[in-house]
Amino acid sequence: MPVTYFDVRWPDGATERCYSPSSIVTEHLQVRSYTVAEFRAAAGVALHGAAERVREKFGFTCSSALDQLRTLEKRADAFDPCAELWVLGFASAGDE
Repeated sequence: MPVTYFDVRWPDGATERCYSPSSIVTEHLQVRSYTVAEFRAAAGVALHGAAERVREKFGFTCSSALDQLRTLEKRADAFDPCAELWVLGFASAGDE
């Protein structure tokens, strides 16, 4: 369950490195463009899945994954749901 980061370029051009405690995010997000609404949905599934994987392995949910989701949702609120953003790529903890 390697820590995985994913980079997002928001509609305003700002980029953000995002955290997941699990590589499961690569099963739900791809390097491509998304509408803000699509990204919110996919990131929600991915990060809830990551938090659940931690719970299954260690017996507690990963609050950092859920904090990351809240941060993404708050940032997404600033944009039109139809605006385009990009998932730029993924990196494991050792690749930083």
